[in-house]
Amino acid sequence: CGASFILVRSADFSSFGGSVDAAFRLTVSLYVSVWICDSLAYLIGKRFGKKKILPLVSPKKTVVGTVSGLIGALSAIFLLGASGFLPMDIFSSDRLLMLGLIVGGAGQMGDFVESRLKRDFDVKDTGALLPGHGGVLDRFDSLLFVMPLTYLYLILVV
Repeated sequence: CGASFILVRSADFSSFGGSVDAAFRLTVSLYVSVWICDSLAYLIGKRFGKKKILPLVSPKKTVVGTVSGLIGALSAIFLLGASGFLPMDIFSSDRLLMLGLIVGGAGQMGDFVESRLKRDFDVKDTGALLPGHGGVLDRFDSLLFVMPLTYLYLILVV
């Protein structure tokens, strides 16, 4: 989604020592880590999860899945940082930790909000463009919270 790139770039990323390339790398990193978070939360939660985390909002999501997603997001961000894909002159280890927490926490919050909206409007899937995964919004709901919070993090902290 081009809007995500514009959002991160609009934070005037260059003032943080970055460039358009660094903004692009951050955007790709956010997408990758969000999708790893979502995938691990689903796969591990489905296989090992017993206790539901918010059964009235999203009855299939489990505590194990949620924690696994958070660990996946943190791991993805740290691996992208360690590989040099994320600019380490901007993102120290403590900043990577915070970014991973934003992705893992806010991403799953976006997923819960979207699940609640679907329940309120009695909608199973949010479109047929990406069948088998609940629709397009299920693929991008996490980013609805991650991108603005990352933007704020860049403005206020980095």
